[in-house]
Amino acid sequence: MVKAETTLTFYGGVNEIGGNKILVKDRDTKVFFDFGMSFALRKQYYSPPFLSPKSEKSLQELGILPKIGGVYKFDGKASEIDAIFISHGHMDHSAYLSFVKREIPVYCGETTKIILEALGEIRKADLEFNVEGINFQSFRTGKTVKVGGLEVEPVHVDHSVPGAYGFIIYTSNGAVVYTGDFRDHGAKGEMTREFVERARVAEPVAVVSEATTMTSVSVSSERDVEDKLNHIVNQAEGLVLAEFAYTDVDRLNSFCRAATRNNRCLAVSLRQAYLMNALTADERLCIPRLSNEGILIFRKSKERMHSWEKQIMERYPDKIVDAEQVSKRQQGIILTVSLYDLEQLVEIQPKPGSCYVFSSSEPFNEEMEIDFERLVNWLRHYGLPQYHVHVSGHITPLRLKASLKEINAKKIFPVHTENAELFAKFMRDTESQIVLAEKGKEYKL
Repeated sequence: MVKAETTLTFYGGVNEIGGNKILVKDRDTKVFFDFGMSFALRKQYYSPPFLSPKSEKSLQELGILPKIGGVYKFDGKASEIDAIFISHGHMDHSAYLSFVKREIPVYCGETTKIILEALGEIRKADLEFNVEGINFQSFRTGKTVKVGGLEVEPVHVDHSVPGAYGFIIYTSNGAVVYTGDFRDHGAKGEMTREFVERARVAEPVAVVSEATTMTSVSVSSERDVEDKLNHIVNQAEGLVLAEFAYTDVDRLNSFCRAATRNNRCLAVSLRQAYLMNALTADERLCIPRLSNEGILIFRKSKERMHSWEKQIMERYPDKIVDAEQVSKRQQGIILTVSLYDLEQLVEIQPKPGSCYVFSSSEPFNEEMEIDFERLVNWLRHYGLPQYHVHVSGHITPLRLKASLKEINAKKIFPVHTENAELFAKFMRDTESQIVLAEKGKEYKL
């Protein structure tokens, strides 16, 4: 009897951070794990908003969207994919769901479903992110999903966005583990440790692991971040400006507590307020409520308001503040901003003793460096010192090695990294075979 064949094919996430698209084939079952946007490849050709892709054809022509039959809603072919599993709601893992056939079921955590649908409302006209009509099927840890001949066990992990999962995939030739993005130094490191233990017990033949942070490693924790934020806010004599990813609920909680301890209010953007309001549907998620006394909602000075912005403003009218009101209450506010909000400083006029807290990843490419340079120019103009207080959403190299040694898979495929060869040398004393995948190549297990 011929043994059933199980293969892995990597259509993204190879020699790049993000863009993960991993196809698992087992007998007649085909399942993708993540379907993200490749930021690195995209920025070689585009610079939004002035130069943006106008069609799926241009994305495929340039190799940004891989040519895969029976996947896309625009290809006119019958569906050849049985399901897609999404590990978490970051765009480099989920954005290109925009193009998939709507009859393909998309499995993700309940929190990820909320995040993606909320972002879909905010970015409604976006070619590269549109989840309208997606057949979402949600899960939580403990629920096993059967797709054809595969059984997929999602297990929660800690990451810089809530609702992140790794997967244990039971195939005809043994278990395959996919880590997604994970860490064990965040606010919920115990979830990652549970995932590693379950993966170990499964005795996998292969693990597909992120290896993002192999250089310029910073060792910190969310508790360290909160302590530093509290220290900065306590010393500030004027307005505190804060930049962090609006999907990072751990960081939102840290800033909120720092504001409370120092008798300030946290003023969030309408975009963040919309997402916070949506996430209240997840009763298990610890997140500040917009109705809380210490939360305000900042309305930028602009003429046209989107329907989702109007929805928040109508629901929480007593929470809305504008630039003039923030200007008058600078010592009592932490204002969340991004580079694209800095024009508001013209009206706010930050007082001496104000500062800017940058709580996101440092710039890692030329495009981000240019944006960062613009940010510095704004801060210099208003005399605002900049603090960088952050903890990575990705596991550190030594902890990654310890976790992979514990899982003890026969093969390890590093993804979501620009340093795969460094990773291979770093892991060369382990019993596992390190396989440096090539994009589009099929690997038998």
